[in-house]
Amino acid sequence: MIQVENITKQYTLSKKQRKELQTSSNSVSAVNNVSFICKPGSVFSLLGPNGAGKTTTLRMISTILTPSTGDIKVNDKSVVDSPQEVRKEIGFLTGSTNLYDRLTPGEIVKYFADLHNMDASIFKERKELLFEQLGINEFAKKRIGQLSTGMKQKVSIARSMIHDPSVVIFDEPTSGLDVITANSIIDLIRQCKKEGKTVIFSSHIMSEVDLLCDDLAIIAKGNLIFNDSMEAFRKQSEGKSLTEAFIDIVNQNN
Repeated sequence: MIQVENITKQYTLSKKQRKELQTSSNSVSAVNNVSFICKPGSVFSLLGPNGAGKTTTLRMISTILTPSTGDIKVNDKSVVDSPQEVRKEIGFLTGSTNLYDRLTPGEIVKYFADLHNMDASIFKERKELLFEQLGINEFAKKRIGQLSTGMKQKVSIARSMIHDPSVVIFDEPTSGLDVITANSIIDLIRQCKKEGKTVIFSSHIMSEVDLLCDDLAIIAKGNLIFNDSMEAFRKQSEGKSLTEAFIDIVNQNN
């Protein structure tokens, strides 16, 4: 479970940045007093336009960033007080794949398994499962620099999931991918839900959100403007497409 409790994130502005933004304020707020809960065995979608604070929020949950105020509990562990413990619980997958070009998929995944102090036999079993499920075996001996974008994303999935995390964060995971690779990620998200994991899924592709989502939150200009079930959002949409309903609620809060 993830419990986001009144988090804010502020950044100090340099003199140059204040001039560029035409503001006299010494800081800018990226996220303002946001709270929500993500439950195990369900898919929670966090949506927002570019620059809304969505990715900042996901990075705070994953301990990449620390909240300026408030706290986040991941399986009752605090990202503020116990970030190392939180990292053991989380798998984080982003559309921005960064892998070391000179290593093979197996070497990348082994490195992350070692970071999590995985037992050798458990690692072997888990790696074989993921490589088979994601179709990595056919290019497992190639170096990362020789792989396509879709292949790299599959390796990123294996890297993120090797320690079998109970909480999984997908931030634009299908961005720029071909249909087959994107579908393998959708299948993985469904599998995570089936296994009772807590899943946060963020995407600009509303058809994917419609397909996967149980609960939904929308953030705009750092503020939470919707937080309810997907069923409630559909009812509120009054027959509009999800894309139209999303645009309407964001525009109403501009």
